[in-house]
Amino acid sequence: MIIDMHTHIFPEKISAEVLEKLSIVSHSKYFSDGTLNGLKKSMDAVQINYSVILPVATNTKQVEKINSSSTALNEKFFGEGIISFGCIHPDYINYREELDRVKNHGLKGIKIHPVYQDTNLDDVKFLRIIYRAAELDLIVVTHAGLDIGFPGVVRCSPQMARHVVEEVGEFKFILAHMGGWKNWSDVLKILGGKKIFIDTSFSTGKIIPRKDFHWEADDLKLLDEAQFIDFVKIFGADKILFGTDSPWTSAENSIEFIKNLPLLDADKNKILGLNAQKLLEI
Repeated sequence: MIIDMHTHIFPEKISAEVLEKLSIVSHSKYFSDGTLNGLKKSMDAVQINYSVILPVATNTKQVEKINSSSTALNEKFFGEGIISFGCIHPDYINYREELDRVKNHGLKGIKIHPVYQDTNLDDVKFLRIIYRAAELDLIVVTHAGLDIGFPGVVRCSPQMARHVVEEVGEFKFILAHMGGWKNWSDVLKILGGKKIFIDTSFSTGKIIPRKDFHWEADDLKLLDEAQFIDFVKIFGADKILFGTDSPWTSAENSIEFIKNLPLLDADKNKILGLNAQKLLEI
C-alpha cells in the first residue's frame, strides 16, 4: 500500500500556464503536467494506490467553488485512488458553515497555506478555523516552513505550530514538508514529542533546478538519509506520512528514497502508506 498524502492538480485549461509560472518563480522543474490525468499516469507508473489532492484557496471567492469541485472529484474518481481534501481561507467569514459543509460532503480534511494566504498559522483567524475543524474531526494539513517561491517568508514556523497545538489540543494535524521546509533543525528541537504528523513532500534528496536557477549548490540539498533518520527517532515512524508534492518532485525518486532507508520494512511500510491508510480510514 502506497498513499501519496500531498499532491496538487490544476484545471486542464490553465495547468500549463500555472505550472510554467510557478516553475519560473521557484526556478525548479516539474515532473507531470499538473492535471488529474497526469497525476493518475504518475501513480500508475510507480504503483501508488491513492493520492490525496490538496487544493489551496488564495482568496475567499474560491472557497465554495473549490469545495464543491473536490466533492464532485471524490464522487467520480475515488474508485481510481483519487481523494481530494477541501479548503478554507482565513478571511472567509462563514467558515463554520463551510467547514460543516465540507464534513457533510464527506471530505476528509482541509488544506491551508499560511504563505499563500498571507496569515500566520497561529493568528486568531486560523486558530478559530482549526478549532472548528478539530471539533468536526477533520484532518488539517498546512504548508509549514519556508516556501520556495517566497524567499525568506515563514508564516508557519515550528514555534507557531507548537502554539497551535498548545491552544487547540490534540487533533488530526499534518505539518507538510517534514514539519517546516528548511526549518528542520528547529522542527526537531521544538516539535519533537508533539502529537502531530509530518509529511515527506519536497523534503528529500535535492531540488531539481531549471537552467535559470540562481541558488548556491548547497541550497539545492534537502534532507539526506541520516537527517531523515533523525526525524524517525524524534517523531517515530508512526507519525511520518509519504508525500511527493506532485507535480514538483519525482514520485519514483521519492519512493526509492524511503525504500532505501536503513529502517525496518515495517517502518517503511508505515511511512509509505499504512499510517495514511489509518488516518484516512480507507
